Amino acid sequence: MFRRCLILVPLIFCLVTSAHLAMATIVWAGWDDAVAAYKRGDYASAYKQFKPLAEQGNAAAQNNLGTMYKEGQGVPKDNAEAVKWYRKAAEQGNGVAQNNLGVMYRDGKGVTQDYAEAVKWFRRAAEQGSANAQLNLGGMYWLGKGMPLDYTEAVKWYRKAAEQGFADAQNNLRRMHANGQGASKR
Repeated sequence: MFRRCLILVPLIFCLVTSAHLAMATIVWAGWDDAVAAYKRGDYASAYKQFKPLAEQGNAAAQNNLGTMYKEGQGVPKDNAEAVKWYRKAAEQGNGVAQNNLGVMYRDGKGVTQDYAEAVKWFRRAAEQGSANAQLNLGGMYWLGKGMPLDYTEAVKWYRKAAEQGFADAQNNLRRMHANGQGASKR
């Protein structure tokens, strides 16, 4: 009996692994075509190819649909629909979508403006290393939006974005230093 289990365990592992790989292949099928269509400005074709991927749970495709709805690319502009797709991707941990969802909450597009909710999503993306989100989170601290004003935290997040080459973050650090707002020369 024990020997039979020793043989079955690796077999079951191989079957489960193969099934997951096959599912991953299905979810990504059409990705390259969708990206190519988007890059050449054929948004209607890109949408048709991203949509099934997004419906199958592909977070990157969900984020892309969010952007297409936000910008009106291949679909009518619809910020509420953009938020729906950004949220699906953000809840799966997609940092780009988390930042995009934060922007929607910060700007009150497709949702009621909610700075605290924006901060939540910016923080999740920023902690994954998203320079855009680090810049946005720094701005929320600098202005005291969605949390108490905190120049030290603003500097911390701007510095992280600046270290990734973000000129806006570098400029904000200079401005904060010039105004004596928690920034020291470095």
